[in-house]
Amino acid sequence: MRIRTLGYFLTEAFKSLRRNSWIGLASVGTMAVSLIIVGVSLLLVINTNNLASKLESNVQISAFIKDDVDLEQARALESKILSINGIANIEFISKDRALEEFRRQLGDQSRMVRALGGNNPLPHSYRITVKDPRQVKPIALKIAKIPGIEKVNYGQGVIERLFAVTKWVRAIGVAVIVLLALAAIFLIATTIRLTVFARRKEIQIMKMIGATNWFIRWPFLLEGMILGFVGALLAVIVVCFAYLTLADYLQRDLAFMGLRTDMRFLINISASLLGVGTFLGAVGSGISMHKFLRV
Repeated sequence: MRIRTLGYFLTEAFKSLRRNSWIGLASVGTMAVSLIIVGVSLLLVINTNNLASKLESNVQISAFIKDDVDLEQARALESKILSINGIANIEFISKDRALEEFRRQLGDQSRMVRALGGNNPLPHSYRITVKDPRQVKPIALKIAKIPGIEKVNYGQGVIERLFAVTKWVRAIGVAVIVLLALAAIFLIATTIRLTVFARRKEIQIMKMIGATNWFIRWPFLLEGMILGFVGALLAVIVVCFAYLTLADYLQRDLAFMGLRTDMRFLINISASLLGVGTFLGAVGSGISMHKFLRV
């Protein structure tokens, strides 16, 4: 496309925006509200997914060693465990360290440890982290088969439910965003259709004198993209301000949620909304013009 032609299309687009300022404001408002909903859903899905990933990454396997295995033999089991594919990290916990950690956990009730009279009933153990949390069960079963291992614990039952919940959360989140995007396209197409309908006679005249469909379509597409961009800009301002305010409030009392507030994350979200808004504006214009260009 030549620069002179692009300039003509932009001029026509801005003329149309001035002539139909009220409809344009309605389009911007519709776009802003639609993208605010999309943006909130996107932030909710990302943070929920982030929390789910953190929970999954904290999954560990505890492998307890039989009482008749001495300290040297217990440490020698590390190489056998590491021979299993998928192990990310392994930490040996001696009987003495396990008792000391137990004493710290009891706090004011640590006198219960003194009641043991110097006996230590806790076994040597390993804490194992796997590379892929979804492989924790098969890896735990392999570790349990190693001679010298008494028992493994990886939160059986709870882990399976956690993975099932996070899977559904991710699937539902994607579905919600797709549905909202489709709803946004429908609302935008309906609103811009009013602009096109008001200029239907102008379009018919242009068709009669031989203008191509793309020559007629471009100003409307640019108009839709401008409306989409402005609406998305308003949505970005509202979403970012509301999110930062809410995140600041929640992180004081619910810090474990680990809401993402870094600048790079917000810039990516803002850029995504601006891109989606501009794209949806063009798609909405294209859909709304389809009927009139068939005349």
